[in-house]
Amino acid sequence: MVAAVNNTTSAQQSSALSNALGTNKAMGKDDFLKLLVAQLKNQDPLAPQDNTQFVAQLAQFSSLEAAMGTNSRLDSISAQNQGLANTEVVALVGKTATVKGSLVTASGSGTAVPVNFSLGSATDSTNVSIQNSSGKVIRTIPIGARSAGLVKVNWDGRDDAGNIMPAGTYAVSVQAKTEDGSAVSVAQETTGLVKSVAFDKGYPVLTLANGMQVPVSDLLKVESSP
Repeated sequence: MVAAVNNTTSAQQSSALSNALGTNKAMGKDDFLKLLVAQLKNQDPLAPQDNTQFVAQLAQFSSLEAAMGTNSRLDSISAQNQGLANTEVVALVGKTATVKGSLVTASGSGTAVPVNFSLGSATDSTNVSIQNSSGKVIRTIPIGARSAGLVKVNWDGRDDAGNIMPAGTYAVSVQAKTEDGSAVSVAQETTGLVKSVAFDKGYPVLTLANGMQVPVSDLLKVESSP
C-alpha cells in the first residue's frame, strides 16, 4: 500500500508541476510560487516536505526577487546615464576633433595640412607618404630620425613635382624604422570637423568632414571651431 501511495503521489506531483508551469520554459517569480504551492499540495503525506528545505527555498526566493528588483533599477539608471552621455556626444557636432585615424583633408589652395602621429620608439629613418583617393602615392616626405612620442609635421598640399593637389581627402601612411631596419609601431591621428554622430551600432560613431568614421572611444581632443 505504501508503494501505491508513493506512485500515485508521484504521478500527481508530475501532473501538478506541469499544470503549474504550463508551456513557459523560463521560470520567473510567479512560476516559482506556482511550483511551491503545487509542491505543498502534492507532497507525500508519509514524507512531508522538510521544514528546513522549505525555509531555505523561501529565502532563496526572497533573495532572487530582491536581486531582480535591484537589476531593474540599475538598468533604469544605466539607460538614463546613457541618454545623458549621448547628449554630450551630440554636442560635439560642429567642433574640431582629433581622433585616431589616417585621413587628412586638403583645401586645394596649397595651405599646410597638419599630420600627426605617435612613434612607439625612436627611429633612424621616418617617411610620411600621402596617397590620393585612388591609392597612389603622390608625395613622400622624409623627416629623418625622430624620438619616441608625438610627431607633428606639415604637408604643403602639393605632390612630389610641386603641383597643388585638388581639395579632398588623402590618406597618410608612416614608414618608421630603427637603424637595423626593424619597423617601429606608429599610431596615427587625424583632425577634422565633426559633421554628425550616429548611434545605430549601439555606441556613438563620429563622422568627420574628411569622411573619417570612428567610435567616440577613439576621440583624442576636441577644440572649438574657428
